[in-house]
Amino acid sequence: MRQPDIEIYLKDAEHQAIAAWLTEAIGPCTEWQKKGQTYQCKTGNIAVTWLPKAVGKWHSLLLNSNATPWADDLECAQAAFAALKVEIRCAPGSWQEEESDEQADRWMRISTDGVEEITWHTA
Repeated sequence: MRQPDIEIYLKDAEHQAIAAWLTEAIGPCTEWQKKGQTYQCKTGNIAVTWLPKAVGKWHSLLLNSNATPWADDLECAQAAFAALKVEIRCAPGSWQEEESDEQADRWMRISTDGVEEITWHTA
C-alpha cells in the first residue's frame, strides 16, 4: 500500500543536492522558496518541503504526495542513499499520532552498513 506522503531524514545534505536528485528521479524542480525555516519547491506535480536541522543535525525532506516513484519512506530512503551517499533515516512504515512512544522511536537507518532498524529518540 502506498503511503500518502514520504518523509525521510538526511544527514549532511544540502537542498541543492536534493533538488538535483529529485530532478533526476521525478522531474524538474522549481526554484526553492524560503518560508521561515523551511524551503519549498515542486518537482513534477509534487510539493516538496526541506527543513534544515529538523532533528539535531538531521534534515527533513517531505514529499507531500502519494504519486512519487516510491511506495513508502524506506523505498525513497534507499533511493536517496544510492544517489546522495549520505546516511538516511525513515520510519519503518506509516506513522500514526496515536502510536506509543516506543513505536515512534523505531526507525530505519540506511547507510554504508546497509539497512537496519534502530531506536532513535527524536523528542
